[in-house]
Amino acid sequence: MLSPAALNERPIPERHRIIFYLGHMEAFDWNMIGTWAFQKPSFNSGFDRLFAFGIDPVDGQLPDDKPSDWPHVEEIGAYRDKTRAAIDSLLGVADFAGFLHAQIFRVAIEHRLMHAETLAYMLHWIDFDLKEKSSDYDSGVSRRRRSGGAASAIIPAGNTTFGQRSRGAFGWDNEFLPHSVIVPEFSMDIYKVTNAEFLEFLLAGGYGDRSLWTPHAWDWLQHTGTLHPKFWIRRNDTWFYRTMFEEIPLPPDWPVYVSHAEASAYARWKGRSLPSEVQYHRAADGGIPAGNFGFRSWSPIPVGSYSPNAFGIFDLAGNGWEWTSTPFAPFEGFEPFSFYPGYSADFFDGKHFVMKGASPRTDASLVRTSFRNWFQPHYPNVYASFRCIEQ
Repeated sequence: MLSPAALNERPIPERHRIIFYLGHMEAFDWNMIGTWAFQKPSFNSGFDRLFAFGIDPVDGQLPDDKPSDWPHVEEIGAYRDKTRAAIDSLLGVADFAGFLHAQIFRVAIEHRLMHAETLAYMLHWIDFDLKEKSSDYDSGVSRRRRSGGAASAIIPAGNTTFGQRSRGAFGWDNEFLPHSVIVPEFSMDIYKVTNAEFLEFLLAGGYGDRSLWTPHAWDWLQHTGTLHPKFWIRRNDTWFYRTMFEEIPLPPDWPVYVSHAEASAYARWKGRSLPSEVQYHRAADGGIPAGNFGFRSWSPIPVGSYSPNAFGIFDLAGNGWEWTSTPFAPFEGFEPFSFYPGYSADFFDGKHFVMKGASPRTDASLVRTSFRNWFQPHYPNVYASFRCIEQ
C-alpha cells in the first residue's frame, strides 16, 4: 500500500520512521524467543538492538535521527527472512505443554496484532499520494445511525470483577491479578460522543475556555496550537474529516477521535466526567455484543449501528477505543514478565491513561474485557473515542 518513498517518513513525530517497523517484528520475536527462551546465538546483534523497541517519549523529547541513520531496505529484508526462518525452526522443538513457551509465543503473536493497529495510526498521517487506496476501503459516508439522539442509561450498583480471571489463560502482565470491586450506581451515555456533539463544544469556545483544561493540557494547547481534533480539517466554514485514504465531509454521527485531554475538557463542559476503568467494566457486565472491530472497516461507522448490551450501552468494544479517567497502574499482585519486564512497568508513571474496548483496526483476539491499552493524555493520533458518565 506504501510508496517506497514513504519508508523514510515519520508521520507521527513521537514515533520511529516507518522503516523501523520493517525489522521490528522480527527483532522483537528473536529477542524474546531466540535469545531469551532458547539461548540461541545472535546472527546480527546490532539489528537485534536497533529494532528491539518502539519509543514513547514524554516531556516533548522527540527523536532526531535522519533517514541516512537507518540500514538499507535490502539489509533489513535479509535480517527479517533469516530471523523468520530461525524462529520457525524453533516451533518444532518448543514445549507448548509448558507454560513459558506457550506464553512467550502468544506474546509474539499478540505483539504483531497490536502493531497491525499502531501501524494504521502511522499510515493514517502519511500523505495520500504516498499510499494506494485499499481495495476494501469504504468511506462509509452513506451510512447513517439507526438510533435517535443522545441518551444515557442507568448502570445499577453491583460487584464487578476485572483483570484476567485465570492464570491458565493468556494475558499481558498488567491484566493480572483479577479482583472484584463494588461499583455504585451511575449514569452512562449509551453512545460514544459523536463528531456533531463535539462540534457543539468547539463552536461554544471550548478550546479557548481555560477553565475546562488542566494546566498541563492548556500548556499543550498553547504549545501545539491545537484548535480542533486532529482528524478534522477546516476550510473556511466547512469541516472535513481525514480518513485513511481521502478527505470527506465531516460525518456527524461517527464517534469523535480525540486525545484524553480533549475528551476530559468536553466532559467538564457537559458537567460530567469520563468513566473510570472500574465503571467501564461494570458497564461491560451487561455484555459486549459484536461491533466494529477485527478489521471490519478502515473507518468508524455511525454510533448505534450494532445492538446494545443488556444495560442498553452501544459500542463498548469497537468503533474506537474508549478513554477512561484511570491512570495506567498495576493491579495488586502485579508481576512483570520475566522475559519482557518493561512491557507495562515502564509506563506506570502517572503520565498514561487506560483505554478500553477496541477500534475498527483492533484484532478480534484482543477484544477481551481484561485487555488494557494506554496512551499519554496529549496524544491525538489514535482511534480513541469516549463517552461521559454522571454519578
